[in-house]
Amino acid sequence: MVRVPRNQPLTGDQRNSFIAALLGWTMDAFDYFLVVLVYADIAKTFHHTKAEVAFLTTATLLMRPVGALLFGLWADRVGRRLPLMVDVVFYSTVGFLCAFAPNFTVLVILRLLYGIGMGGEWGLGAALAMEKVPAERRGFFSGLLQEGYAFGYLLATVASLLVMDWLGLSWRWLFGLSVIPALVSLIIRYRVQESEVWEAEQDRMRLTQTSIRDVVRDAAIVRRFVYLVLLMAAFNWMSHGTQDVYPTFLQATHNAGAALSHTTAKSIAVVYNIGAILGGLLFGSLSQRFGRRYTVVFCAVLGLPIVPLFAYSHTAGMLCLGSFLMQFAVQGAWGVIPAHLTEMSPDAIRGFYPGVTYQLGNLIAAFNLPIQEHLAETHGYPFALAATIVPVLIAVAILTAIGKDATGIQFGTKHTSAVGDHPSA
Repeated sequence: MVRVPRNQPLTGDQRNSFIAALLGWTMDAFDYFLVVLVYADIAKTFHHTKAEVAFLTTATLLMRPVGALLFGLWADRVGRRLPLMVDVVFYSTVGFLCAFAPNFTVLVILRLLYGIGMGGEWGLGAALAMEKVPAERRGFFSGLLQEGYAFGYLLATVASLLVMDWLGLSWRWLFGLSVIPALVSLIIRYRVQESEVWEAEQDRMRLTQTSIRDVVRDAAIVRRFVYLVLLMAAFNWMSHGTQDVYPTFLQATHNAGAALSHTTAKSIAVVYNIGAILGGLLFGSLSQRFGRRYTVVFCAVLGLPIVPLFAYSHTAGMLCLGSFLMQFAVQGAWGVIPAHLTEMSPDAIRGFYPGVTYQLGNLIAAFNLPIQEHLAETHGYPFALAATIVPVLIAVAILTAIGKDATGIQFGTKHTSAVGDHPSA
């Protein structure tokens, strides 16, 4: 690929590819965090405990590896564009149907199906976006893309405030409205051209008579796969451990909860998601200069002294500050991930490799919320937060430090096509 100057603007196709990936991931996160924000209300509707309803998040996380595998393998065979369009139709439809779930069992099934769509979106969207944008600007766009997750959380929080707190409507309205912006991303994605990197790799594989199976069986690829799954398990535990139970902690009047009002708690969620977006943009950009590994290690270590402020503060102002700083650090580390995982992936399997490693890590971290709720019932929410966050911040720092780095590697060259030549192999 030709190296593009830093100040050269994106082409129309590059811009559409990135915007579609950003919107797709934003709406995935929007729908996921709707459950996080309203699972206490869902529990009242269906007469279940909060711990039982918290399994809805686990159900989604459990199925994300399935979606990453199915859509990823399909994308490596036929290209990125068609699987991405099918995926957005699938997950937006399932998310919409959650508004009409007649009972808890049906809602669990719908969230399982939603997990398949959510798992397919990130890997394919990140692969296409990172293959399209200039290598010299990959760090910035990586941070911006990943913080579609935080922006989705932010939108979910604002929507919850508007629909439930201000208009007094049911949680079902939130899922009903979520289909609209998801379909906007489908319209944009329809205009996106196929990945030139994927097309060139298909030509190379035909000439060398290489199959995807040959690439997947390479020992270096397998070792790297296992390592990335462990890394993503730590990353996902770090993210969900600092986000999923926090809105409940802010509102809880028992188990050492902060006992804040619904409106105050959701306003704090808006603030800490702004911190997440700023952190992702800043550290994603800095990773282009200092490297992916060093940037992640710095962010993880930065989060450690923030834990007491984040978990044990007693006033709304200090909790707001602590959560802002924590998400600034945590999502700062996450801002590196779209670039890092795609750079660690060979061209031939970039459709499924980043997404599957990401989502298998999510699978390992899937029981985070039920575990935190259980710890909160026995030891209080501050302990549940600190006991799960401190070890995982240390794990992220260590796992990242012992790994490898391919910052700024050019896709579509012998270094990313030939397995043995890849610098991360």
